[in-house]
Amino acid sequence: MSAQHTIHVDGEWRTAASGATREILDPADAKPFAVVAEGGMQDADDAIAAARAAFDRGDWPATPVAERAALLRRVADLLVRDREKIGLLESQDAGKTLEEGRVDVDCVADAFRYFADLVVGEGAGRVVDAGTDTVHSVVVHEPVGVCAMITPWNYPLLQASWKVAPALAAGNTFVIKPSEVTPLTTVALVELLVEAGLPAGVANIVTGPGDTVGARFADHPDVDLISFTGGLVSGTKVAQAAAVSVKKVALELGGKNPNVVFADACLTDEDFDTAVDQALNAAFIHSGQVCSAGGRLIVEESVRDRFVTELSRRAAKIKLGRGTEDGVECGPLVSAAQLAKTEDYVASALAEGAVLRSGGKRPEPSEVRPAEGYFYEPTVLDGCHREMRVVREEVFGPVLTVETFRTEDEAVALANDTEYGLAGGVWTADAGRARRVAGRLRHGTVWINDFHPYLPQAEWGGFGKSGVGRELGPAGLAEYRETKHVYQNLAPRPVRWFAGE
Repeated sequence: MSAQHTIHVDGEWRTAASGATREILDPADAKPFAVVAEGGMQDADDAIAAARAAFDRGDWPATPVAERAALLRRVADLLVRDREKIGLLESQDAGKTLEEGRVDVDCVADAFRYFADLVVGEGAGRVVDAGTDTVHSVVVHEPVGVCAMITPWNYPLLQASWKVAPALAAGNTFVIKPSEVTPLTTVALVELLVEAGLPAGVANIVTGPGDTVGARFADHPDVDLISFTGGLVSGTKVAQAAAVSVKKVALELGGKNPNVVFADACLTDEDFDTAVDQALNAAFIHSGQVCSAGGRLIVEESVRDRFVTELSRRAAKIKLGRGTEDGVECGPLVSAAQLAKTEDYVASALAEGAVLRSGGKRPEPSEVRPAEGYFYEPTVLDGCHREMRVVREEVFGPVLTVETFRTEDEAVALANDTEYGLAGGVWTADAGRARRVAGRLRHGTVWINDFHPYLPQAEWGGFGKSGVGRELGPAGLAEYRETKHVYQNLAPRPVRWFAGE
């Protein structure tokens, strides 16, 4: 496959119908390192038509569950085989460290294996008692049909797998549009699906912009479901377009996630160090470009000064650089636009009275940190309050805000004072308090004395403007299914409700 043949339709790799291309930049030095096809409306229509034909007239929806699961396991094995190559590609494309890229590949392989095991372990349906031996009634699950998927730039491979694996396990066909900024590992995933033996037309990818390809996915009448992960504004547009044809919709729209630290979580030096370390991890992994990032530190007043001082000291020591370099702990932001957005949020916070404790600027260039790269220092902003933009809105950059509380009720109120509701963390040595606070938080995932881990078996999704629908777990598989009630009368007879001869 040549560099520009990144559109896959009905089993064939092709260039864009218009011939347009896009350069992919390495965010560490702003230099192009790949070229992809820049698909448009015609490419989207072709891909949807291929997926429609493969679903309506192809073999995949009726393929036995065991065979579908076997293909998913083959894909997982291929991911393990290509771990180093794909991890490196993810690092170059998205700017994350090489180790983060490798871990992403591992998680993707786990997701494919999980959904393979899940569908194989299911029964044939749920029997419904009709109250008579002459009726057999069962509820069964069937594939939705053609699934359109739009994925974000921060975790391109991982987010694609959370949609592709359950969709295929359920027997669907799909079209996918990765972010135009980071499309390369999704292209690589489709290559592995083809290598694993997936029939032509089942998996289709169009590389291109959201305002044409993504918009067409959302409003096309032959698409049965659309799954979108990204920003609130774009997600709202997707939902509006999908409503016209009453598609199934799954949206994951980000978060503004609290990390609540109670004083009793810091009673010993070891506990204190653990809580600080996890607060750094919550806020600064992948340069804060994570929908579940713990960007709001809400810390009890009695330990606030000590906690924030140590946190700021350690944040200033985080090693920035190209993700493939040894010793680098944090890579660049994904684009010049994201760097400018982060700078604007920090400037507005300082204008509104926040206190800069660390970071707040671009770093000095170095051998591992080219001057042209989109680097920004991990930033801690103290003295923040709910009225600040940086506290209310999703930054998607290495920025941590600090708020303070005195009572448990105040901590809960602050944590819930957001229009989002994706995830949050609670740090406390009191088991009763941990359960109470976790129960009161209006967030789709709550970590207690931890931050960021997810399990393929557990549903992922949010409350409020963080979106609708779930990924991972049994509910993630259910998103890609329709439910059918089959009622069989074993002894049919006339009902004689109407007059007759």
